[in-house]
Amino acid sequence: MNDQLLGPALVEEATKKSGLIWVRGTGPARALWHVWHDGAAHVVGDGPGEQPLPGLTAGSTAEVTVRSKDKGGRLVAWTADVTELAPGSEEWDAAVAELKGKRLNAHDGEAMPERWARECRVVRLTPRDVITDLPDGSLAAVPLPTAVTTRRPVPAALPRLLLKRRKR
Repeated sequence: MNDQLLGPALVEEATKKSGLIWVRGTGPARALWHVWHDGAAHVVGDGPGEQPLPGLTAGSTAEVTVRSKDKGGRLVAWTADVTELAPGSEEWDAAVAELKGKRLNAHDGEAMPERWARECRVVRLTPRDVITDLPDGSLAAVPLPTAVTTRRPVPAALPRLLLKRRKR
């Protein structure tokens, strides 16, 4: 097969099937939920209650790593051109229609697109180059700082209680 055709096909199929992609803009890589639409990955964020999109600015590039949905290992990595979609444009409306269907646990339901237009950014990650020389070793890094913490250890009896419920 022609490698020029195989690379883009691998990027598209792997990204479509993966629930998360790891995106590195100018800062550390972050796991982002996305949808594949019209030949590119689309993400929404930077608003209240949405995922952060640091380092993803219009006109820049980002490195995207796609993981296996089953095993969690790296499948493919690619360089993306970053474009911010303007609210109300045809591209924005089409991307948001796809994103809306994949957004889980939204508190505002049908009003979500209006909130995204006011408070969030929708970013298009268009594949440019497939990175074929993936590293052999682990890319594990220290977790990013977060305000979310576990305050106490899990009670000792909790695992037994949860297992009893499943057996019934």
